Amino acid sequence: MIHALILAAGTSQRMGMPKPLLRFKDTTFLEQIIAVLQQSTVDTVTVVLGSQAEMIREHCDLSAVDVVVNRDYHAGQLSSLAAGLRVLPALTEVVVVCLVDQPFVTSTVVDQLVHAFRVTGRPIVVPVHGRRRGHPTLFAREVFDELLNIPQDRGARDVVHAQPDRVWELEVSESTILASINTPADYIAHFGSAPKVRC
Repeated sequence: MIHALILAAGTSQRMGMPKPLLRFKDTTFLEQIIAVLQQSTVDTVTVVLGSQAEMIREHCDLSAVDVVVNRDYHAGQLSSLAAGLRVLPALTEVVVVCLVDQPFVTSTVVDQLVHAFRVTGRPIVVPVHGRRRGHPTLFAREVFDELLNIPQDRGARDVVHAQPDRVWELEVSESTILASINTPADYIAHFGSAPKVRC
């Protein structure tokens, strides 16, 4: 089973408004990523909420995904990853981890990650563009325990960098794997207007 986790629990402090609810054309960042994953080879999707979870539930259609609320979201992104991993179906073979502030993910890249895992057997697959690593990242079940046991003051990068021979760098043509929308300036640079949320 191929599962996807969308990490959407942060406080969006630098943006000043909830990033999951930011406008992406006629939808929101969160719903855009969900739609892309539904068009891919991913079998199931879980969204990890935290800050302003009820507001996000109210204004986003989450009917086609599972939702887990990370009550410890103030501890950082790693706590949300752990919250998602703990509720994965038992048959989950790999998880594709998406970040809600990277709404330009495409089903093509997701499918390429899964295919690369199938071909190489590497437990970690990272998309690369112009020698720079981006997102989303694929993790196989064999590294789930490592991800769950990283100290809270560290990050998933520790697992990625621990043994380089376990990592497959997948060269992709899409530069958008590198795009993160963390601030109003980032939003303006990519969308040409000031950030707005659905509310």
